[in-house]
Amino acid sequence: MKEFDVVIVGGGINGCGLLRDLALNGVKTLLIEKGDYSSQTSEGSSKMLHGGVRYLENFDFALVQEALEEKNLWLKLAPHVCFEREFYVPLYNFSKYRPWMLGIGLFLYDFLSHFQNKPFAILNKEKVLKEVPSLEHKGLLGAGKYFDGIVDDAKLTLECLYDALLEPGVEALSYHEVLKVNENVVTYKNRKTGETTDVRGKIIVYTTGPFTDTLLPKLGIPWTPKLVPSKGIHLWLKPGTIEASGSVVLTTKDNRVVFVIPQRDAVLVGTTETPVDQDVFDIKATDREVKYLIGILKEYFPNAEINESTIISTFAAVRPLVREEGSNESLGKVSRFHKIFRPNAHSYVMLGGKYTTFRRMCQELAAEIVPRLGKTYNPNHTMNPLRQKSIVPTFGKKPVMTKDLIQKIIVTEKVSTFEDLVKRRLSLLENMDEMKTVMGVPVSEVKQLFS
Repeated sequence: MKEFDVVIVGGGINGCGLLRDLALNGVKTLLIEKGDYSSQTSEGSSKMLHGGVRYLENFDFALVQEALEEKNLWLKLAPHVCFEREFYVPLYNFSKYRPWMLGIGLFLYDFLSHFQNKPFAILNKEKVLKEVPSLEHKGLLGAGKYFDGIVDDAKLTLECLYDALLEPGVEALSYHEVLKVNENVVTYKNRKTGETTDVRGKIIVYTTGPFTDTLLPKLGIPWTPKLVPSKGIHLWLKPGTIEASGSVVLTTKDNRVVFVIPQRDAVLVGTTETPVDQDVFDIKATDREVKYLIGILKEYFPNAEINESTIISTFAAVRPLVREEGSNESLGKVSRFHKIFRPNAHSYVMLGGKYTTFRRMCQELAAEIVPRLGKTYNPNHTMNPLRQKSIVPTFGKKPVMTKDLIQKIIVTEKVSTFEDLVKRRLSLLENMDEMKTVMGVPVSEVKQLFS
């Protein structure tokens, strides 16, 4: 039976981030993921590295500061998968805050970044409409302008994985499902062949996000439910649908926040925040949720042509929010702080948190695990740049695609399915059922590579 120091169950941003941290500290680690890496919650975010302006309202100053520090670190470490851009917060006569109040909040936001953010500004109505001309004019008071990061969330997760796998004794398996855990022995199944395998891990870590409350009891792990799952959906709209020089943050009349972010030759719109009443694996956006976001857009951009024909594609994911015991707060008020649990002597569970703060979350857990294995933990290793970049960048000039280059991507970037290639390695937004070519290569030829 093969043995590892640590076995990680779950290949999202926390699993891959922890794998990298442990690998860089010389820990022999195996990661097991049921689907493709980053194929669930970690590719379903609003594609931002941000502190979270709205969390200032909850007085989560420590969380915002930590997230801003991490955002600015990743802008330096991985400029090929993230970049900084302006965000506008329009204020209307019905808005909760006045311009001077927003100014105080944005100053605090920049202060918590140690003034590493580009400086904020408060704009009058005329200036706002010059920069975001498609906004509703009626009742507009002005807007705040601040700066945050845009990221390809799936690519950053994948490149953390690639970086980890450069270290000796580190392995990762996609499309393998954990069936049973008997003390330190993990039994998993290859979902393609049905073959089962046992491995031993001195420590087992569960980074299974919204699936944790259902998975752990099935595996016989002592566990009581901890999550308040929250569903969020997004739309990709055709380029030019909304005329804006930057991203727009809409505070709706029902007290939600919707982002409108031009990127990738498209416009990303989201998110919703609703309780989950369906299976959370491969969750989809419903017609009702799509119509809700379209309604918000029509309200704020009345002259823009926005309907279902302008939608390129949709996606959805579930946030694994952790509610404080006894709390009955709304989903928007539930803290984005993470928590680490120890259900037994050799297991850890990491839950909650924000995508932006994944490195800090993983550091906290790695700092406890590594000394238990008789090694010295160095927290600075993960501050080094990622060593293996994706062959096709999300932002910037794309290479000329050929069948041979696709074959290289499949081999070097751990691709198992056509969907893995299209959605996460190439970052394409089209509906796969309607695709005729993959960046110029006929779909039929590409699919042959997976047969």
